Amino acid sequence: MKTLEFTYHLKDIDAIAAEVLDHLDSKTILFSGEMGAGKTTFVNALLKAMHSNDLATSPTFSIVNEYNIPNDKIYHFDFYRIESIEEAYNFGIEDYLSSNHWIFMEWAERIEELIPEHSQNVTITDLQDNKRSLKLTINTKKSTLVKL
Repeated sequence: MKTLEFTYHLKDIDAIAAEVLDHLDSKTILFSGEMGAGKTTFVNALLKAMHSNDLATSPTFSIVNEYNIPNDKIYHFDFYRIESIEEAYNFGIEDYLSSNHWIFMEWAERIEELIPEHSQNVTITDLQDNKRSLKLTINTKKSTLVKL
């Protein structure tokens, strides 16, 4: 495992998102951080870096949002309100996970046993004053090198 760390001001989020995108080696990304840390804000910056015209919104109540990018799509999940694995199965999580599209997951620890092995972790910490710390964990043994 290798971890890349970035500290940034929110005004620089687009540049950091582009840099993180260059280091992604999986299409399944887990976003961790406290409520309000900026997970969805960072997803929005990634969408921009991936040339999407869509605007990311928190899927807390819808569970999943779908965004279009050139020649692909992104499924953005928020499992905060999920109380059991059965709920995830009821909305067809296994179909999403086997789709070969990008999967962005917030609060993925709520469905831990379903998380694909090849996923990567992005942990965001609010440092106050519009600054954030971001840690990207790269599994150097299972690199699949996904490039746009």
